[in-house]
Amino acid sequence: MTFPKILTPVSLRGYRRAWLGRDLIAGVTLTAVAIPEVMGYTSISQTPIVTGLYTILLPLLAFALFGASKLLVVGGDSATAAILAGGLIAAGIPGLTPGSPKWVALCGLTALVCGLLLIVARIARLGFIGDFLSASVLIGFLTGVGIQVATGQIPDILGVPKGSGNWFQQQWAWISSLGDISWPTFAYGAITVAVIYAFKFMLPKVPGAIIAVIGLLIVATATNAPSYGVKVVGAIQGGFPPIGFPAGVSWTDVPAVISTAFACFVIIISQSAATSRSFAMKHGDRADVNRDIVGLAAANLAAGLSGTFVVNGSPTKTQILDGQKGRTQVANLVVVALTLVVLLFFAGLLTDLPKAVLGGVVFVIGVELIDIKGLVRVSRQRRREFWIALITALTVFIVGVGAGVIAAVVLSLIDVIERQYKAREFVLGVRGPDGYTYDSAADGSQSEPGLIVFRYDAELFYANASRFVDEVQELVDTAAEPVEWVILDAAGISDIDYSAGQDLVGLFDYLSKKQVTLVLARPDAAVLQALTAYGLRERLPYGTVFNDLDTAVHAYRTRDAAPNV
Repeated sequence: MTFPKILTPVSLRGYRRAWLGRDLIAGVTLTAVAIPEVMGYTSISQTPIVTGLYTILLPLLAFALFGASKLLVVGGDSATAAILAGGLIAAGIPGLTPGSPKWVALCGLTALVCGLLLIVARIARLGFIGDFLSASVLIGFLTGVGIQVATGQIPDILGVPKGSGNWFQQQWAWISSLGDISWPTFAYGAITVAVIYAFKFMLPKVPGAIIAVIGLLIVATATNAPSYGVKVVGAIQGGFPPIGFPAGVSWTDVPAVISTAFACFVIIISQSAATSRSFAMKHGDRADVNRDIVGLAAANLAAGLSGTFVVNGSPTKTQILDGQKGRTQVANLVVVALTLVVLLFFAGLLTDLPKAVLGGVVFVIGVELIDIKGLVRVSRQRRREFWIALITALTVFIVGVGAGVIAAVVLSLIDVIERQYKAREFVLGVRGPDGYTYDSAADGSQSEPGLIVFRYDAELFYANASRFVDEVQELVDTAAEPVEWVILDAAGISDIDYSAGQDLVGLFDYLSKKQVTLVLARPDAAVLQALTAYGLRERLPYGTVFNDLDTAVHAYRTRDAAPNV
């Protein structure tokens, strides 16, 4: 099964006929899981049920054609659905009601803007933005989303009205309504959760969600569930999705959704890139994140033009595809075909599906996003990052998902800056039989009488330059014997920004007044270029830049430095 390379999607190049059987089985299994999941996600995005099915139709097809990952599954996602709903509510658009045609249109517009942001990211090679969310922060973010998503389904499962206000007010609303529980509704929700977990533990290869949905749909239809107070999804408009720009909105509405789209954009790149990389490495492949961004952009543009909401790479569905031994995007094309069949011929059969059943499906998804094991692991290995993850999680479900995205990015950047600010610094003992010794810089430290070999393991920039200068001054002032040379081992310094350059001017002046010679060892070309730009290279005494540390130390001992760089 070969096609001309130019006509073959990147993810399908080199396809082997022997993979087809596995891909077909994996596609059928994935469909059984994906359909009830994405229908459930509409309770988070607060859009009509059918829009969930739309997320795994044209968007998944678009990614299969334009993306690079062989396994990444794209569709509705709990995290981006939560960001979307929270963002539209926070936008405060007059007269906007969740679930209304205007709401759905704005969801589509958000997907279009998100797609355009992804295109800009690809053109400008901004895929690295996803790296600004560390693994620990992502654990915290998804845990917060999981708590918000799971608790948000409890009213539907209990059959009581949903509360409004902040997270605590919403929880108090259903807790204070426990006396009004609809027991038939609760039975549907509880049985759904029980069936899903029963299959997870006893028959993990069988998708319990589809068993619960089909089984309870049959029960609800046979017993006329609405007659005893069970709310059902109602009529679903089947058929092919509407194609075109979302009706009722225009590009002038972009300012109202841009912040929500950007928050989704950050999570899409972070989550999709991490998922794509992990599964590619598992199979000995290399992930092409920039090409996957093209696929994700196409998927979100397809979503916006086909009546649905923002889509994302799904770790859970990708895991299912991999667990079923799927090999390529052919499995996802099977999902597209089967979803289209459901939309064209079987959408009407879903009319009597209890909302509590979908609530139960999404409740399980939310619970599984709560990564307690991951938090414990981070706590044991990097306590500082655990607190960052915990703050992110709390921000997500207490303040909101949008605020959680901002907190996640800001905390990640603060963590990076602080680690650079508190970079490790050493005074090197001169070479002995076992090489150099690295001791943390402390008052009175010297490498040998009159010599300080100082190593700083970070680039110099505005946040840490003053600390760097202070440390060198402190070492010179507290040395046991007068310092003649300070050799800066620059192997760990990759760049010097403008602010740091200005601080170094002061250090040069200070050392000059102290009659201390500053020497560079092992400087990067970029460092020398920066020093030249700041007018500092010419202030280095002739012949005091060395390619290696041994030569610099020897030059001190002989006081016979020859030009080396």
